[in-house]
Amino acid sequence: MKLIDGKTISDKIKSNLVDEVKKLKASGITPGLAVLLVGDDPASHTYVKMKESSCEKTGIYSIVHKMPSDISQEKIIETIEMMNKNPNIDGILVQLPLPKHIDTDLILQTIDPKKDVDGFHPYNVGKLTLGLDGFVPCTPLGVMEMLKEYDINPKGLDVCVVGASNIVGKPMHDLLLNEFATVDICHIFTKDLKEHTKRADMVIVGVGKPNLITDDMIKDGAIVIDIGINKLDSGKLVGDVDFENVSKKCSFITPVPGGVGPMTIAMLLKNTVKAANQRKTDD
Repeated sequence: MKLIDGKTISDKIKSNLVDEVKKLKASGITPGLAVLLVGDDPASHTYVKMKESSCEKTGIYSIVHKMPSDISQEKIIETIEMMNKNPNIDGILVQLPLPKHIDTDLILQTIDPKKDVDGFHPYNVGKLTLGLDGFVPCTPLGVMEMLKEYDINPKGLDVCVVGASNIVGKPMHDLLLNEFATVDICHIFTKDLKEHTKRADMVIVGVGKPNLITDDMIKDGAIVIDIGINKLDSGKLVGDVDFENVSKKCSFITPVPGGVGPMTIAMLLKNTVKAANQRKTDD
């Protein structure tokens, strides 16, 4: 079994981005990322602080618009439209989840597709489906980077993706399909999950349920990518995979924490620098 070290790969990507940002600054462009943070969800605030810190270390200008949980939808849209017009902002990120009175789809569709560094705008979703260059959601993009780093080629592999969210499962499916993997996607209504995972060469799971994937659900030598992150009552962070037992059967596996998590922020930075390079080309 080989451990896929997301932290090391992430650090390598960030190091490369530092050099790229310096070149952009030398040409008169400072990559800029704006984050909208609505409400007081502790996890959201933690994620945003991590993103701020990563931007600072990479040389990316970042600004956080903090808004109260009872803010109107119109005010959020107004703020996004202001950032759409700001030439110094290359990427706009809306920290999810949003309060229930807000139409998340409408908010995400308000973002200029050229600044949609999270890859959630229907324009970029369509580009991904068609295999065209655009912005790809950071977590699944990070998984693909990890596979590349470890010389794991999805072409021809039977891959089971567990979870069908717009943020992870669906874009993961499209990325793998674009690399000519045979992709089986499962979700909460799948009748017999084990039947699907057991025959897969690679299992990618991200649903937020501890120990969902057990060793009897994985075939010998499979590749296991655990995107899930769950906090137990003890305070311990675990994924969706029974790591201790599954790791004894697979060829590659990602740990939690230290696996896919660090890659998500690295890809956000990479997408922001990509947007800045596109601004340079447009100018």
